[in-house]
Amino acid sequence: MAVSGSKDFELDVAEYVEEAFERCGKEMRTGYDLKTAKRSMNLLFADWANRGLNQWTIQTVTTTLTQGDADLTLGADTIDILSVVVRRDNTDYGIQRLSRDDYLNIPNKTQQARPSQWFLDRQIAPVLKLWPVPENSTDQIVYDRLVRLDDADTATNTIQIPFRFYPALAAGLAYYIAIKKAPDRIQLLKALYEEEMQRAMDEDRDRASFNVVPSLAYSRNL
Repeated sequence: MAVSGSKDFELDVAEYVEEAFERCGKEMRTGYDLKTAKRSMNLLFADWANRGLNQWTIQTVTTTLTQGDADLTLGADTIDILSVVVRRDNTDYGIQRLSRDDYLNIPNKTQQARPSQWFLDRQIAPVLKLWPVPENSTDQIVYDRLVRLDDADTATNTIQIPFRFYPALAAGLAYYIAIKKAPDRIQLLKALYEEEMQRAMDEDRDRASFNVVPSLAYSRNL
């Protein structure tokens, strides 16, 4: 027997919808079935954005700062900012994230220097606020932003997810459709979705080394 030699299996929106309907014990028969399933799929993507970090949706952005301008308006597709550095003379300086309360309590928000802190004002179009305010127009800011997935607009669209998340998407869409069309299968499909999603998210985690070293400070006094 010979293996296929191909590694390009990919489903489009219509195929995910067909799979989801079959898991619900149904068939997609009308244009409205496809329309309601696409709506459910896009709502599912919003749920994924709320569940945590999707590694493949991280974008690194580099922007040159403007002296005296502390605010950078980001695209509405920005979910969150993960990390920020200020780049000066090819050297990166890490800067600290502030809470809304901490930023509000800065007494002089117009003070100029190399930025050392940042606050993300999470409006519909988020605004990244720097403090101190940039003191020149040559420094750059480099940040990793988490962005939303592309929408499922047409039946022939493919989905912006890695191969390992295919089962989670199929299971999640089946669960969402069951809420509307197969209430007897809701609990079964929900449990399957949560299992598939958790497995995919566990595999998608950051694998940086992490060491825990016990403190001996108190043992010396025993």
